[in-house]
Formats: sequence, C-alpha cells, structure tokens
Amino acid sequence: MATATCTAFRAVLEDGGLRVGQRVLHERVGFLSVLCRDLTAELVAARWDETSLDALAAGVDERGEPLPSKGWMAVRRLGWNAPGPAPAPAPAPAGCAGAGRMAGVYVSDRVRRAGEEQAARTLRLALHRRVVVVALLATWPADPCRRTQAEWAALRAELPAGVSGAEIRNRTRQIRNFACAHQGRLPSGLCELEDPPAVAALVLLAAMDRQQTTCERLDAAGARLRVKLPLCAAPRSRGDWAWHVIDLHLPATVEPDAVLHAPALRATPTGRIAVDLPHSRPVATAPATGHTVAVGFDWGVNTLLTGAVGRLAGRGETARVVTDGRPLIFDATAISAQLHRLRTHREHLAAKRDHYMALAAGLGAPHRTWGRLLDRAAVLEREHVRVCARIRHLNDALAWAAARWAVDQAAALGASVIYLEDLATLQARGRRRGNARLSGQVRGTVAEAMRHLAAKRGIAVVTVPARGTSARCPRCLGTLGHHPAPDRLGERGWKWAHCPGCGLSLDRDHAAARRIVSRGLLAQAHTITECATGTRTIRTTVDGTVTVVRRPKKTTRRLRRARRAATLPARPPGPKTTPGKARPTPARPTPARRSPTSHRTPDVRTVPATTPTRAVKRPAGHDTQTPAPISGRGSGHGVPAPPWPEPPPARTGRLSRETCRRRTHAVERTGFHHAHATEVHPLTPRFGPHGSSPRPRRARKA
Repeated sequence: MATATCTAFRAVLEDGGLRVGQRVLHERVGFLSVLCRDLTAELVAARWDETSLDALAAGVDERGEPLPSKGWMAVRRLGWNAPGPAPAPAPAPAGCAGAGRMAGVYVSDRVRRAGEEQAARTLRLALHRRVVVVALLATWPADPCRRTQAEWAALRAELPAGVSGAEIRNRTRQIRNFACAHQGRLPSGLCELEDPPAVAALVLLAAMDRQQTTCERLDAAGARLRVKLPLCAAPRSRGDWAWHVIDLHLPATVEPDAVLHAPALRATPTGRIAVDLPHSRPVATAPATGHTVAVGFDWGVNTLLTGAVGRLAGRGETARVVTDGRPLIFDATAISAQLHRLRTHREHLAAKRDHYMALAAGLGAPHRTWGRLLDRAAVLEREHVRVCARIRHLNDALAWAAARWAVDQAAALGASVIYLEDLATLQARGRRRGNARLSGQVRGTVAEAMRHLAAKRGIAVVTVPARGTSARCPRCLGTLGHHPAPDRLGERGWKWAHCPGCGLSLDRDHAAARRIVSRGLLAQAHTITECATGTRTIRTTVDGTVTVVRRPKKTTRRLRRARRAATLPARPPGPKTTPGKARPTPARPTPARRSPTSHRTPDVRTVPATTPTRAVKRPAGHDTQTPAPISGRGSGHGVPAPPWPEPPPARTGRLSRETCRRRTHAVERTGFHHAHATEVHPLTPRFGPHGSSPRPRRARKA
C-alpha cells in the first residue's frame, strides 16, 4: 500500500448543488481538523500516565479478551471514550462533547472515532519509547557516557530486539539532561520524562463509516470524495453540518487499477486542501534469500548515493563476491548547498521573529511601537512558513528522484535486491556544518520511496549493518587509510581511501558500497522481515572480500597473426611466390624526405608563441585569441581595421540550448538541472548467474 497526496479542485454542496470556493472549503476542513485535534489532545492528556500505558501494553481488556487492531475500538473496549456531555443547566443535545475546549460543541460519533483513532495511534507509538526508557533506567550505569562491556551486555538483555545504537544514545542523552535539571534524580518513567506528545490537525476518515464519508473513483485521473463538514468553528446542532462533494485530481503515481481507500484530510498553511489518499495494488513479493546479483548503495554527505553491483560466485565456503568495478553515483552537491542556504535563511528568520516578539513583550500594549513590532513579527512568521514549505518540497523531490534512479539502476543491471546501510546507526560527528547537512538529509524518505518503487518491479530492499564499511578494504579486509585525494596520500582526509596492504586506491564511498553489497550477499540467509511493516534487515555481519572481474583485452592484429600462424602449417623457406608471377613485386620508391611520425603528444614549446603577423604576443601553447572587429562608430581614434578576417557569426541561441541539452542528457534523467548521476544503461546485461557474456563495447568511429 502507498499514499499519494492530491488536492481538491472543485467542491459543491450536496443539497442544492451550490459551488463552494477554495477559501471556504479550506476553512471548513480546518474546522473539522481542529475538532478532531482537540478530541485527540484531551484523550491523550487524560491517559498520559504509567497505569494507562500498562493497560494498553497488556493488549487485553478487563475481561481478558484481546484488544482489536483498530485504535478507536481498543479505546472504547478499555473505557477511554471521549468525554461525554458536560453537566449543564439545560440538557445538551445528543452527541455534544462537553469537557474542556469541546464544551457545548456538537460532534457525531464518527468524528469521535477519528479523534479516538488518532489518540490510540499516538499512545501505541509511545509504548516502544517507554520500553527503551524502562530498560535504560533499570540498567543505568555510573558513567552514562562510557558503558563497560558488562553494562552493555546487561542493557542488551533488557532491550527488545531491533533497538539501534542511535536510539540508545538519544534516550541516554534525554535521561542525562533530565537528571542534570533535577539535581541528579532519574525520572520514574516515560510520562515524567516527556510531556504529552503534540497532536497534528488531521482528519482520519478511515475511522469513519459511510454515514460520514465515502470515496469512489471516477476514471483513471479523478476521484470523488463525499464528506460531512461543519459550517462553523463550533457547531451547536446537526444543522451546522452539511455534505460536501469534492472532486480530486489523482497524480500519475496512482495506477489505473489501484484500489482507493479512505483518505486523511489536512488544511495546509498555503490555503489548499491536502488529501493523503492510500491506494493499493497486488504485487509479487520479492524473495528474502536466493539472490545472486545485487546492488549496494552507500550514503554520503554531498554524493547522496554511491553504488556498486556485485555477483555471488561459488557456494558454501567457496562463496565470494565479484564486481565489475563500475561506480554508480548520484551527486546532489548543488541541491544540498541550496538546502543548506535555505536552512540558514530559516534560522535567521526565526531569530529575527523571536527578537521582535521579545521586544514587543517587553514594551507592552500601551507603547506606540508595540503594534509595529507585532506586524513585523507576523511578516517574518509568514516568510518562515514559506521557507519551511520550500525545504520540505525540495527534500521530497530529491528523495524520490534518488530512489527512482537507484531502482532503475538495479533493474537495468538485472539485480534482484538492493542493499542499503542501516539508517539508525548514522550520526554526524565534527563541525556544525557537517552535522546540519547530515541531519537535514531525507534518508528515511529515500529508503521508503525505494521500497515502494522496488516492490513494483519485484526487487527487495534490505538494510545491512553500517559499522566498519568504510574502515576496511573490500579487497583484503585490511585497515584503510583515508586521505584528501589520490595524490595526497601523506595527509589525513576523508574523501579518498587507500589500502597500504594490497595497494587498493579508490573513492571512499565506492569502497564502502562494495563492502555493503558483499555483506548483503554473504549474509542473506540471516535476513529478518518485520511482520508489521514488511521491512527487511540483516543484523548479522558477515565480511568477505570483493574481487574485481576485469573484461578481456581487445585482440590486436599482432595477436591475431600469432594465433593464425600457430594453427596453420609452417611455410617452407625461400622467397614468397604467387602462382602466375614470374618475378617478385618491386618495392615502392622511398621519398627523399620523410617526416618522422610519433604517437606522443607534441610538447607545448613546439607551438609558436606569436601570430604569423607578430602582432599579438601570447603564452606558448595557447591558441590565438581573435579580437572582435573594431567598428568605426565609437572608436574615434582612426584605428584601421585589423588585417585578419572577421570571425564567423555566432550560432543562434536555440542551437546552443540543444548542444547543452545533449551534454546534460544524463543530468535531466534525475529531474534536477544541477544533480549529476550515472546514466542508467545495462553495461553488464548478463552479469548474473552465468556472467558469460562480455561487456558490450562502444562502436568504432567510421
């Protein structure tokens, strides 16, 4: 199942057919989302305690029966229903919520279901964090920054399977900060360590039935959504609700045969209605094991993805991984720099907004500049929201472009599985700029998009341990030295990898990609599939060497003659004669003067350093620069025309654009004008189980 975000382009009232404008529709969807958010916030705040989380974690109700999978049904089975009618002098109408902010507001039972469903999902997500926090508190060490081997063993015994080192590190920092703020006292649990989580303004239509919403498909590019929306912010009766018919434009990612499910509604800050529409279509499940050809990708800071193709050769103890040595690169340096500039601009806007708000709070309302400061803060807030939306859209577009490129590479190379580094083990260490770039990358979105696109083509996506992939040599498993460049091996750096043992020298990310594909192919028997999400991962590290399979050398004329002479019978000694010839063919006359031929490039000093007329001097080895013709108008000094002819007219702009388009054909495949990626073409069409076909070669020039 996947989710596509589409927008509404037309809405009408079902009673009377009155058309509803975009602004009014956005306002009414906002009313409904705020009502659902308030219901969810009240329920989460009321049940944010250890006793309620214990009851939810037990998975059974008071009678000992298991809780249903639907969140709103589980909440009602436990007796955590949304607050009922509040006591009032006059009887409240049926369906009125009467506690807190919802006092006197009429909402139907279906709207309550949506709020209870979102609250149940929020509390269930907190259960995993609670288990990690309880395990850390039970095995809290004397020095949380440096645990001993025994302390690590005790912690791993308490934690559930699959908890990463990054999650342990982050929760440890959170508990340590709490202890520092409370004079060394540790929290009693998650509910004391954290405040109730914030709830988004979202309407989960999946928790409602046909009496509140329906969704049907019209054609391949359109769908129709019927939903009952409030006509005001605080509806008092059933008459304040009305049916709205909303027509949706389906994006191209939704296939014509996909089945649509109940969506979720959101009112965006830009004044549009976002409809998160889940859709599903049956696809064949990719196998978890039995892979022979794979592609491994390594994450980078500027080079977002660096890949290598590998083939498993041999079986059992003789199994080894071979590669063709060709790197696959998705370089997003320019987009990363743009994102970093946008983040810096966002932080600057937030700092100025907070400064104006602090000044206004210090001056107070009677001051004459109080309103002016608040107006400036409001302008900065709107600009801050716009920049945040720009960053989100650019991140999303970059993630999907990288995922499409990776899946296309795997399909073209005949790979049946893609191996990635485990995202949870990555952490930025060092300068602030590197931390910002690494934390700002949307690796999770790239991985999810890659899983979605690979499932359509029957390709599996598996994560492997990332620890040590850049530290060892893929050829001999020796310790790698990291240097700035291949010609600066005496300096310490991070870009280039050199092995002093076997002499391997290549890009660090490319070496890590080889190690990743080797770990995946050699340890594919240890693949674990999560039942809830279907995510596949390998937690067992199996290291092996990677051998580069070089293509055979091209046969030359000398080699072909030697092979032909070895197969043919030996010729008798004497001059070579042809039947019918009385005498041998005379040799060609040698010219008097023959210029020596050489295949080496001529030295730059052989090029004259001046023009034939000796009018312009230039450095040796550089072409003559033809100056532009001097027109009579504007010179005013009587300078004669130059003796050389005028240069030919420049080409038109259209031809120049076509030339640039041909040169950046590989770039435009990624969807960005400034992203450089390896072209998708099957250089190794049968680099699979047999691998007998040689790599195709480029055709000779005529």
